[in-house]
Amino acid sequence: MNIPESEIFQNIFYEHYPIVRRKLVALIRDEAAADDLAQDVFLRLYRNPPDDPAALGAWLHRVLTRIGYDYMTKKARERRLQDKQELFLGSEPAPPTGEDAVLRKLDQEDVREWLDELPERDRQVLLLKYSGYSYAEIAGELGVKAPVVGTLLNRATTRLRKTATKSQPQID
Repeated sequence: MNIPESEIFQNIFYEHYPIVRRKLVALIRDEAAADDLAQDVFLRLYRNPPDDPAALGAWLHRVLTRIGYDYMTKKARERRLQDKQELFLGSEPAPPTGEDAVLRKLDQEDVREWLDELPERDRQVLLLKYSGYSYAEIAGELGVKAPVVGTLLNRATTRLRKTATKSQPQID
């Protein structure tokens, strides 16, 4: 099939474009992309028409299907790449700013001062707990039974909270 005259091509375009676009929208579920892909189908028709004019409908269907699947494959590849990038870039925490480092250091100094004001046993139980020791390991270190560790932690936390509250400036 040879389409040298633009009037013949125009008639084919106006007759088949709505059908091609509708099929592409149904296939890829994106109207804006379907418009672009439908134009691509007719650009291919203009550049390389089928040999048999009677097979125009089948030719358009085959081309639009191929273009639609190529588009979906490309989008899936882009999504996988974006997911990999987000996973890779999202896994590294941002380096702390200078201000964050100074504030963290000040907070650590405050906590050290508050811990120094606690009795030795309270300081020990808190340090062991927040260093990752289990209740059984803490009990072994302190020479007490495991069920007592919860009570010791609760009392030490309450004392630490009171010490911290006393040292903070009161806002009226």
